[in-house]
Amino acid sequence: MKIIGSFPKTRLRRLRKSGWLRNLISENNISQNDLVLPIFIRDGRNKIDTIKSMPGIRRYTIDKLPIILKQVKNFKIPMVALFPYTPNKKKDNSGSEALNPNNLICKGIRLIKKKFPEIGVMCDVALDPYTSHGHDGVIINKKIDNDETIKILEKQALLQAQMGCDVIAPSDMMDGRVGVIRKILDKNNFTDVCILSYAVKYASNFYGPFRDAVGTKSKLKTSKKTYQMDFRNSSEVFREVGLDIKEGADIVMVKPGLIYLDIISKIKKNFNVPVMAYQVSGEYSLIKNAIKKKLLDESSIIESITSFKRAGACAIVTYFALDIAKKIKLSN
Repeated sequence: MKIIGSFPKTRLRRLRKSGWLRNLISENNISQNDLVLPIFIRDGRNKIDTIKSMPGIRRYTIDKLPIILKQVKNFKIPMVALFPYTPNKKKDNSGSEALNPNNLICKGIRLIKKKFPEIGVMCDVALDPYTSHGHDGVIINKKIDNDETIKILEKQALLQAQMGCDVIAPSDMMDGRVGVIRKILDKNNFTDVCILSYAVKYASNFYGPFRDAVGTKSKLKTSKKTYQMDFRNSSEVFREVGLDIKEGADIVMVKPGLIYLDIISKIKKNFNVPVMAYQVSGEYSLIKNAIKKKLLDESSIIESITSFKRAGACAIVTYFALDIAKKIKLSN
């Protein structure tokens, strides 16, 4: 059928007609430099556990860590984030195991810095893996006590820095903790250690598989809504981020990531600071299980990660990091 009259001279499909042209004009691309791999570590020796709620993800004893770290090195992922599965017998109300120089995180840092010094190490500063109640802080009079918790967090942060941690990541959401941590690090000559603040951490329903992985889900009897952000709100991110930057945060984190792309975009547009996103365990498991059931294609992984870059994130903490890095290497 002949088209009568004028027709638009601009046909956007011309720019989509071939793969090389789409690649040439693409606005956002993923490289291994955009990725941070979370790794779970456990007590004991010669053991690797599967985590039912997180298909494909495992817990490693310290002696088995080199298995996954060799892959991280081979695929040039710049940084890993360590998370401990602390035995129940080492948990108490104050999370005192967090201050043990021979706890799992400290052992993990020392191993990486000795055998894989080219890999950056990020460690959470929070008490939830170590408390008998599963909360991120000390409970006093049935409440999470902000100021008493901070006294422990500053010691935990200093210990991690002493062990060789490159990026200290307070994820607890206590008010004022970034300033206290920056001060203690600088006082002890750790001025080059970065602080990545979980400045925007929502009280989300998407953390369940992670809590399985670190052994806190069965411990947690009440919600974290008194200290983590309300998912109905967005304007208060400006206060949270602004305060943490003022206190000394070098990088800020948005967690969860995939369902908070609007928040990442707002922070990127309003603050001159690197923004990272955490594709959390619930988001990972939903995609992974959908792929397993053939409801989604494998390419949905890259699509999900690209959305973070499009929103303005400089890097993404994701359990898909190795899968993505392998695909990137194969395509080069």
